[in-house]
Amino acid sequence: MRIVRAAEVRPEPVAEPGARGATVRWLIAREQGAPNFAMRLFELAPGGSTPLHQHPWEHEVFVVEGRGEVVGEAGARPLALSDAVLVLPGEVHQFRNTGEGPARFLCLIPLPQEG
Repeated sequence: MRIVRAAEVRPEPVAEPGARGATVRWLIAREQGAPNFAMRLFELAPGGSTPLHQHPWEHEVFVVEGRGEVVGEAGARPLALSDAVLVLPGEVHQFRNTGEGPARFLCLIPLPQEG
């Protein structure tokens, strides 16, 4: 068992084109001994966003602070504290902060299988 303190994990800027005011902390991944999933903590500054993108894996998101919206092919849908989102493989998506303070969410993704 391992405990990771989020405040002790260095935030990294989200470098993908189209990201604005977004950082990510890799809380749990293979480096911490996780064999199957990674847990990341994203923070979006007011007006910030992740890029509009898609990928071949699912991920799950849980809002821990602030409010915003998730944008998909059907348009934007509001997000608030304690909302959970399932993004299916191949689904176009983007997260935006629509609030006046930071928006933070956990994002869990599968790790590539070794071998």
